[in-house]
Amino acid sequence: MSDPKRVDGLLIGRFQPFHLGHLEVVRKIARECDELIIGIGSAQISHTLDNPFTAGERHLMISRALREDSIRDFFLVPIVDINQYGIWVSHVRSMVPPFERVYTNNPLTKRLFREAGYEVSASPMFNRSQYSGTEIRRRMIAGDDWRGYVPRAVAEVIDTIDGVRRLRDLAGKGEPDA
Repeated sequence: MSDPKRVDGLLIGRFQPFHLGHLEVVRKIARECDELIIGIGSAQISHTLDNPFTAGERHLMISRALREDSIRDFFLVPIVDINQYGIWVSHVRSMVPPFERVYTNNPLTKRLFREAGYEVSASPMFNRSQYSGTEIRRRMIAGDDWRGYVPRAVAEVIDTIDGVRRLRDLAGKGEPDA
């Protein structure tokens, strides 16, 4: 018996930072889809407490983590917010390769893509209390362990860009200048 028809899927997230929960989601979706498109949402925002990393830094984190995990069939596409929900799906479609299924847990994103006729699946949650960008950023700011919550390749990117110091500075917890 042949495999059921597989589809191309779109996963949209901010990935601030890309963590082990995200990696588990990508692994699951990669088993269901021929090709996976990962939309790096809010690509225009960086250097804030909720969105400390640039789209390029997030692209690097994700691509290195997926290659390290031997995941190869993916596209990474930065997606800028346009704040016009009536045309947002068209905006996304214009930015990414064709897809049939959308993976998201954001209620607005679900509604907009369903209204546009797309199949929408919830992204599975993996240990959400630990694998949360908010929790990982909190740990970085507090000086707590955060490396155990992200792929090794992501930690290396964060180290290279001095991301922990950036977050601490944004939170007003940085070291005084010498």
